[in-house]
Amino acid sequence: MDRRKFIRKTSLTSAGLGLTTIIPSAAWTSGVAPGDTLNVGLIGCRNMGFGILEHHLSNPGVNCIALCDVDDPILNNRAADVKKKYNQSPQLFKDFRKLLEKKDIDAVIIGTPDHWHCLLTVFALQSAKHVYVEKPMANTIAECAIMVKAADYHNKLIVQVGQQQRSGFIFQKAVELIKGGTIGKLRRINIWANFEYGVGQQLVPDEPVPEGVDFDMWLGPAQQRTFNRTRFHGSWRHFWDYGGGLMSDWGVHLLDISLWAGDIKEPPEKVLVYGANTFPEPRSRETFDSMTIVYPKDSFVINWDMTGGIARGPYDSSYGLAFIGDNGTLVVDRSKLILYPEWDGQGKKPKTDEYRFTEGRESHGEHVRNFIDCIRDGNKQACPPETARIAALHVHIPNIAARCGESVLLWDNTSNRFTNSEKANTFIAPVYRQPWLLPEY
Repeated sequence: MDRRKFIRKTSLTSAGLGLTTIIPSAAWTSGVAPGDTLNVGLIGCRNMGFGILEHHLSNPGVNCIALCDVDDPILNNRAADVKKKYNQSPQLFKDFRKLLEKKDIDAVIIGTPDHWHCLLTVFALQSAKHVYVEKPMANTIAECAIMVKAADYHNKLIVQVGQQQRSGFIFQKAVELIKGGTIGKLRRINIWANFEYGVGQQLVPDEPVPEGVDFDMWLGPAQQRTFNRTRFHGSWRHFWDYGGGLMSDWGVHLLDISLWAGDIKEPPEKVLVYGANTFPEPRSRETFDSMTIVYPKDSFVINWDMTGGIARGPYDSSYGLAFIGDNGTLVVDRSKLILYPEWDGQGKKPKTDEYRFTEGRESHGEHVRNFIDCIRDGNKQACPPETARIAALHVHIPNIAARCGESVLLWDNTSNRFTNSEKANTFIAPVYRQPWLLPEY
């Protein structure tokens, strides 16, 4: 699509939403902030979004000049937090479109539920703003592709997806050891994720929308629905319109590392899937609390195992990865990296050296720092959209298989379609609620 046609098309879409100034001329030039000062705005302030903002503000020269949330108490409380901790007074918005009209914002942080990620990223790029968007990058396969194309089109702007493990020492070291041949030939990757919250909240009746909440804006492109607090703050991800359950919440992180270590740069061509709700009591959810998935690769296999409602797993970890090679098994989570050597019976010695690191921590700060450095220095971000898309499809495809009752699902990346299930193809793209429109690139 040429530039003139693109501007005409997106201007029509934006005008229908009141985005009359959404594409300033700066969108076609460098988006790098002048000097070392970086002005940021946050959309979605309750939990992870605000945490990511704090990591931004821990870096010199970063200013928060705007906050946006549909919930008045959260918006006001976060503004007070920014004032108290950082002595900054951001302008407050309940409508993200007004925030994006501010030409003095260099970058936006998107901490909303997943169903908003695509639209907000596209509109932010059209507003000439860099983007840090939480994972998974989008709630559907089609939206992931749109975000990749949008980032490619606005290629002078940086888009970082919040798969922060790629910036952490433990996971970087694990990939270094595996690719360096320390465990020998990689034969199998076992991944597990067991979390109590994965079963959803206890059932409660619908209720009126809380005072100060713009619930229609919270729904956005998702379908109209009554208000229920188990589908709102903190637990929306258990409903297909807004998220993909425990599978997309933790799966995208852990599978991403397995793909990185195994040099996998394409979506899965084939998945073997079991998905069910096995928790003994009814809970408020649509997504699955138990899933077992096999991803066959050319020279090794990835196994995923997930159980909501429990909190124990292999190697005394509720979640993690075990990279199994001929010379040893490397076990990794965010707190530790342990290499268990295989024994060489003939040589009477271990096949490789032991390795143990048990002082790991979260790597959000490093990931944010990478984003800021990319904006200022033009470096390559740790998790660009094309990388995040591959991880997201390893999550969305098995979720779709389980929703369709398909034990095997085949994906053709050239045509962007499933080849053995027309029902599965109906889940590729979302149906947006008017007046919101699925972006086109």
